[in-house]
This record gives sequence, C-alpha cells and structure tokens, in this order.
Amino acid sequence: MRILLIEDDVQIGTSLLRALKDADYAVDWVRDGVAGSEAMAAANYTVVLLDLGLPGMTGIELLRQARTRGNTVPVLILTARDDLDMRVQGLDVGADDYVVKPFDIPELMARIRAVLRRKAGYAVSRLGDETLCLNLDDRTLTCNGTAGALSAREFALMLALLERPGTIFSRDQLEDKLYGWGKEVESNAVDVIIHSVRKKFGTGVIRNVRGLGWTVVLGQAPRDEAK
Repeated sequence: MRILLIEDDVQIGTSLLRALKDADYAVDWVRDGVAGSEAMAAANYTVVLLDLGLPGMTGIELLRQARTRGNTVPVLILTARDDLDMRVQGLDVGADDYVVKPFDIPELMARIRAVLRRKAGYAVSRLGDETLCLNLDDRTLTCNGTAGALSAREFALMLALLERPGTIFSRDQLEDKLYGWGKEVESNAVDVIIHSVRKKFGTGVIRNVRGLGWTVVLGQAPRDEAK
C-alpha cells in the first residue's frame, strides 16, 4: 500500500513516516503544498495524509484542486485546527476524514482502514466475497476456505487487485502501487510477489491475462490455472 504524506512539520512528519513504515506501508513524504499537488497528479496512491497549514499552497487549496481534476484518492486531513468551520470546509471540499492533532497512531491506522473499505463499498474491514476475501485488520487472505497471512508486499498487491476486481493491472501499474519514490524495483519484482501468493493459495487466485497483466475475479471460486 502506497501512502502520500503531505506535512511540513519535520518532527511530526518524521514520526509519522517511521510509524507508517513500521506498519509496512510504502510512504512518499513531501513538505509543501505545491510538491503535494504535483505528487498527487503524478502517482497512484492508496491514501493521502494531508496537513492544512502548508507553505506554497494550503491543504484546502490542494484538495480542492485535486478534486476538481477528478482525483478520487481517499484523503485524511491531519491538522491541529479543530474549529467547526474548518472541519466542515475540509469535508465539504472533499476530505474523507478529519483527524485532529495530536492523535494516537492506532487510531490513525484504523481511520485509514475505514476510508479504504468505504472506498471499496464495504461496511466492514474485508474486501471480496465468500470465495476470495482480504481482511484489512489482520492482513490475511481467505481463498476457497483456506486462510493465510500475507507479507506487506503481498497484502499491498491483493489490496490493489481487490479494490477493483475484474480490472486488469499492468506491471507498471502494480509497481506504482507497491513501491515508493527512490525504491529500486527489480524487473521481476511483481512476478515474485504473485508467485508467492499463488504458492500459498493456488495459481487461480490471481489470473494472468496474456500480454496485458493480472486481475482477480469475484463471484466464482478461483481455480488453478494450467501450468
């Protein structure tokens, strides 16, 4: 899962960066509104954590611009400003949640999971159906009744696929969702992660569409593909 952190306070940003990485998230951190706007336009993020009092462009301006451009990525506002008018403005402009500083990291993680399941149209922290289900709380995958834990990269891969079941993702699209800036990505990195998931749950859990990429299909039990 790839997160964009837009926060100008070095102490807060460093603390959040460490906490998110400890939770196995890939994180890109920028410290002003202009850089944040450019990052949101240039990459596909799972979640954006947005401060309001940014140099260059305020968080409200940045969010309004992103929504006007059609960017639908979930955005959590993180700010010390807790007055009612600011909360209403942030939510009306397009924020998915509003978290007042100081906050506890476990609460932030729970709010991230909450906006992810709302985006995917689920009321609980699970994506998928009775045949293929990803649990966002404990990062386990259940396939045809077999449940198992996923590594951070495996979880990020299955999250990307199950957020948009039936969509075919290319190698470049999956790499963009799995890795942050400055990360060296080996040419077969996605293949290795897919092979690892298939080894645990069978080859049919992730379907290969020759020449195009990979997808998952809900509504039918995954069947092993011919080797």
